[in-house]
Amino acid sequence: MRIDIITIFPDYFGPLELSLIGKARASGILDVRLHDLRSWTHDRHNTVDDTPYGGGPGMVMKPEPWGEALDAVTADPPGGAGQAGAAPAVPRLILPTPSGVPFTQAHADRLAAEPWLVFACGRYEGIDSRVARDAAQRMPVEELSIGDYVLAGGESATLVMVETVSRLLPGVLGNRDSVDQDSFATGEMQHLVEGPVYTKPAVWRGHEVPPVLLSGNHGAVDRWRRDESLRKTARNRPDLLERMPAERLDRHDREVLEEARVQTGAESMAD
Repeated sequence: MRIDIITIFPDYFGPLELSLIGKARASGILDVRLHDLRSWTHDRHNTVDDTPYGGGPGMVMKPEPWGEALDAVTADPPGGAGQAGAAPAVPRLILPTPSGVPFTQAHADRLAAEPWLVFACGRYEGIDSRVARDAAQRMPVEELSIGDYVLAGGESATLVMVETVSRLLPGVLGNRDSVDQDSFATGEMQHLVEGPVYTKPAVWRGHEVPPVLLSGNHGAVDRWRRDESLRKTARNRPDLLERMPAERLDRHDREVLEEARVQTGAESMAD
């Protein structure tokens, strides 16, 4: 997969040299290219913003540098110009913005299947809206939000999305089962968060690992993990359970959830 990131702060993306993503880049699984938006400005101050039409606070990022940047970046597709007669490669443009569609694991799964993503990191009050409209004439465009809060710019959100998508690529994680058992993964875990996890030693500062995890009984371990996942989801993300199809819950599941809801309600009253 190729990922292009256009920003006024390329140094912000130093973490992409680290850990699993850094290894994926070094091995060629992931091709990340950083572009400084100011490279496409033409005044001595490298201006990328101006006052908004209609008045109001803040500044808006100018369309001219963004248009030139997207033209230049997308003119260099993965693998060059492609074979004669083949359709030119087209990226998917991602615009991180608090006004976008909430970014979920389902989005990450879908984007991980794309061969080429371009992230446009806005700042100030955002990017002139004509940029997205113009880009949509030649590539798919998505506005995505990582949460109901406002950041100083799109760089943090882009880091989140790039890491979420990249770890799904074949060869990035050492154990593919780690992805399948993630919170919000598809299948059984789509409407559940992951429960508690433990490692050695079996006793630490007087806290013991649950005995079932030491029992060697894989069926009992699986049941315990699902129960704990149900309890944690009921406590932290009851909204996920509301969207879970009823047929995915057996009698034992419903008993666990009822007990968890009663306990959560008692704790809320105690507060």
